[in-house]
Formats: sequence, C-alpha cells, structure tokens
Amino acid sequence: MAETLKGKTIFMSGGSRGIGLAIALRAARDGANVVVAAKTAEPHPKLPGTIHTAVEEIEKAGGQGLGVLCDIREETQVQAAVDQAVERFGGIDIVVNNASAIQLTDTVSTHMKRYDLMNGVNARGTFLVSKLSIPHLKKADNPHILTLSPPLDMKAKWFAGHIAYSMAKFGMSMVTLGLAEELRKDGIAANSLWPISVIDTAAVRNVLGGASMAAMSRSPEIMADAAHAILTRSARECSGNFFIDELLLMEEGVTDFSQYGPEEGVPMADFFVPDEAFEKAITKVKRQFG
Repeated sequence: MAETLKGKTIFMSGGSRGIGLAIALRAARDGANVVVAAKTAEPHPKLPGTIHTAVEEIEKAGGQGLGVLCDIREETQVQAAVDQAVERFGGIDIVVNNASAIQLTDTVSTHMKRYDLMNGVNARGTFLVSKLSIPHLKKADNPHILTLSPPLDMKAKWFAGHIAYSMAKFGMSMVTLGLAEELRKDGIAANSLWPISVIDTAAVRNVLGGASMAAMSRSPEIMADAAHAILTRSARECSGNFFIDELLLMEEGVTDFSQYGPEEGVPMADFFVPDEAFEKAITKVKRQFG
C-alpha cells in the first residue's frame, strides 16, 4: 500500500492535544486533511490546546485542518461535524476514535454522572462517530476506522478497582471487533491501537500521577508513528486487529525506541496490555536498558 496519507481526509474525535494531536500532525506532514471534532474551543487552565490551536499546528505541519466544536455524545453535533467535514474536503477516508474520558475509581467511589460520561464518550461516542461516518467511508479508497482502545483481554485484574472505566474502554474495543466483520464486505478496515507503555498526556499528568509518572512515560509520537503504519496498510488486508504500538513498530523495522523516551529508565507499563505482549517485548527492553 502507499506509504503516505497525502490528500486523505481524517475525521478525528478529540485531537486538540496528546495522542490525537500527535496522530494528526504525523498525517499532516504527509499532506492530509484533518478534522478535529472536539469540545475544547477556549483555553483551559489545566489542558493544553484547543480545536483552533490544533488546526494551526496541522497547517504548519503541511496539512489542512478543520476544527469543529463537537460533543460526541450528541448525535446532532456529530452529524453536523461529519457534514462539515464532507462539505469542506469532499468525503471522509479515515476515522480515528481518539476521544476518551477516564476516572480510575472503585465501584462505591464512582458517581453515576462520571460513569455516564465515560461510557457516553468512550463506548457510545466511538459507536456513534463510526456509524455516521460509514456511508462516506464506503465511497473512499482504502477506508480505515482506527480506535484507540485495548485488546479484549478478559481478565478480572483489568476490571477490579475501576470497573466503570474498563467497561467504557473495552466497549470501544467491542466496536472494533464487530465493525471489522460487519464492514469486511465493504472493504472498510476496523482496528484498535493501544500503547504498551504509559504515554505522556494531560490525563497522565492530571489524573494518574503528575510529572513523576510523565517522566516514566513514552511520548505521544510513538502512537502517531504506529497509527501511520496502520492507516497506510491495505484496508482489505488489515482489519480486526488489536495492535500494540511497540510490537507493531518492531514489525515495521524499528529497533531504537529511545527517540520516544523516557530520558532515563524503563517506561511504565500501561493498563490492559496482555501478558503475552509484554513477553514479546521483554527481550528488546532488556537489550535497551540492560
């Protein structure tokens, strides 16, 4: 398949910061069009970036951007965003389900408002964005749906302590599993991508542990490079996969991961990564860090 996303139109949920923005900028360097459908239009004291700053960065990187204020829990807003994307760029080639909400609280400590937010954004939002984009993806050349969600590793350890969040994230992965088969006849790929290590994002800094955890994290660019590798593959030949970033990039021939950080020590393992994925990567980790 072609090694570039030049001229492709990507509809991304979220994307004003973090992993989503990194994926957008990697595509923009190819000359892609990126629609950033997100909720942040005004600067936030704890969250860097808005839909407007994201578009500025996309265009500086060599692509074309469109920022659309959109809450992906609202069907009318998502439909309006999809319509704007098609009107501006003539269609949609790729969907990236990036938007996600997180709160790692046990059952008693989880307020139902937060439960509804996580499941509304993560599982329902992924389903809705994908659903409304499918009619346009059917017209595209090499159409992809890429969802940032984990492998479906049904072990209790991934649920205990944060059931609501785990349900929401695995709900996203179930969309991938179902769409891959449902859309196979249409030649539309559906895959998921997940990091083997914690990624330095606003969620990590604000929710999971601050600067100390960020110092043990990979940069978002590792996910961007992995996403690029997926999205340039043949949609008919690459669907129904739950990719892990480092393992995928190793398949692509990457041997030096120091460019993604951290500056010192071994990166911290992320949630939801199956034991066998760690086993595949352990030799490389030992070589790199001794």
